[in-house]
Amino acid sequence: MTSCRSDSWKGRDDGPGLEHARWHNSISPYVPNAVPGSVIVGFASDEGVRRNQGRVGATEGPNALREALASLARHDSAPLYDAGDAVVSGDDLESGQRDFANLITRALSDGHFTFGLGGGHEIAYASYSGIARALDNDPSRKLGILNIDAHFDLRVDERATSGTGFSQIAQDEAAAGRDFCYAAVGISPTSNTRFLFDRAGELGVTYMLDEQCRLDRLAEVISFVRRFIDDVDHLYLTLDLDALPAAVAPGVSAPAAYGVSMDVICDVLRVAAESGKLLHSDIAELNPSFDVDGRTARSAARLINHTITTKDASS
Repeated sequence: MTSCRSDSWKGRDDGPGLEHARWHNSISPYVPNAVPGSVIVGFASDEGVRRNQGRVGATEGPNALREALASLARHDSAPLYDAGDAVVSGDDLESGQRDFANLITRALSDGHFTFGLGGGHEIAYASYSGIARALDNDPSRKLGILNIDAHFDLRVDERATSGTGFSQIAQDEAAAGRDFCYAAVGISPTSNTRFLFDRAGELGVTYMLDEQCRLDRLAEVISFVRRFIDDVDHLYLTLDLDALPAAVAPGVSAPAAYGVSMDVICDVLRVAAESGKLLHSDIAELNPSFDVDGRTARSAARLINHTITTKDASS
């Protein structure tokens, strides 16, 4: 099921003209064949988090992200669109993922850059499914998946959860005869069992631990990211907000005791956005019910704006 949340786009209005542009007065409803730009798509779900025994509440994430984005100033005139939300009804996660994937496929096929607003990190499999379908006419393509996250999300379970997304992607890529190209930045050694590290090794996953992703080692992080991007044809970038320190992002399912700083994450996003390969990005796990003074939503909004603005400038 899909819904429109245009009521979230409200904010300060300083007057007409581009010099007064903010998100809320720049964004339009998405319609097919619109001039290519960036399309926001919400994924209102926390069913995957619930199945993964996390703190529920992420279903309100897309609305909170729109509210945090609404009054941010814009400094470019590239088109912005909102395609509404794919809404998970009850425990039917799989139908919600298909609805979201369909919205992403449609917008990508129209030549847009797409950005998903989560919702739990079960958005990852939905995002991948939409991208994969949009790339059906490019069977030899090599899709790289870059995850900024404290967790590998390589769990194996009877049902899909917020922690199984990349295992599901690996299975689909193998079934299609393609390599699974997955790199993770910010992995917490205390939040992933030995099984998950072993599974990452078996699947050829490359990663950097959170304690390696420090500002004084930024050159190593950026080199890691660039090497990964250079080896793929297209890029999907996903950011789980639990990669940020709990002091910056308390409103998540699993707050990080260590985390990766905004400085480092902003540079990773910049490199991805400037690569010319980024097709789609998303942000996951915002849980407004546990946020403090909108701290997590504000940080997330700044990162979303940074990604889209950087991509617009490099296009």
